[in-house]
Amino acid sequence: MHREWPDLDVLELVVGVDDHGSLSAAARIAGMAQPNASRAIKRLEAQVGTPLLQRKPTGSTLTPEGTVLAHWSRRVLAEAGQLLDVAAGMREKRAAELTVGASMTVAEHLMPAWLGRFRRTAPDVTIHLQVRNSMQVCEDVTAGACDVGFVESPTVPRGLHSVAVAHDRLVVVVDPGHPWARRRRPLSVAELAATPLVVREPGSGTRTTLDVALHEYDRAAPLLELGSGAAVRTSVLSGVGPAVLSTLAVSSQVDSGALRVVEVDGLHLDRTLRAVWRPPRQLEGPGGDLVRLVRRSRT
Repeated sequence: MHREWPDLDVLELVVGVDDHGSLSAAARIAGMAQPNASRAIKRLEAQVGTPLLQRKPTGSTLTPEGTVLAHWSRRVLAEAGQLLDVAAGMREKRAAELTVGASMTVAEHLMPAWLGRFRRTAPDVTIHLQVRNSMQVCEDVTAGACDVGFVESPTVPRGLHSVAVAHDRLVVVVDPGHPWARRRRPLSVAELAATPLVVREPGSGTRTTLDVALHEYDRAAPLLELGSGAAVRTSVLSGVGPAVLSTLAVSSQVDSGALRVVEVDGLHLDRTLRAVWRPPRQLEGPGGDLVRLVRRSRT
């Protein structure tokens, strides 16, 4: 059988009448207008099927049934207060935790410094970092599995808000023994597209950026498909074949001569790295603090 639950505010009025001797005093303490308090009590009387107040010219007091109801109302209100205290504790615990999703390139090359600076400004926040590819990070953010994500894909799914936090560029790299390392002229885009490459898995921002850039060309099947930028870089260093990687991932090896950058005529692979989050548009709490810190670090 369906039950209509009484409003907690009216139970507070009943207790107030018991404590202060009149409905007017109970309403005043509850911050409720007297006519509204009277109507609330009448609705409760209709709901329980018995008068709760003895209405007199000098004021209102509780009936015996009202006194019994006031006793149980105190218990209900006390339990409700404990429920609100528990909920507040959960909010505070949630506010003191931050789950961040980051794509591989961002996690390996930018996130350690970002989280280090954030840790110094918010030492009481517990940080959880989940490293996935860009598509998976967006899925996690959409599902509520993380508070904010950082991705390198050229587009962001509908329903998520985003803001630019950094920029990088993809380059073609080979080991020094590869024939491309001795070329005097840049590659053409068609040559790159027709060459088997060591690539990231579908869903990664690096793979998506490359696929978008070469979508008008006939593509060779991948030489290898690997799950991280580090694995792709190691394969290139080992002489497996050429790859397209972020400058963030290969700068040290290029500077040391362990890898060579091969220019491609007419191919521009600059990209924007973004923070993504669920609505509302204004990201608050530790996630918002982290994004603002990261954006300030660009200047």
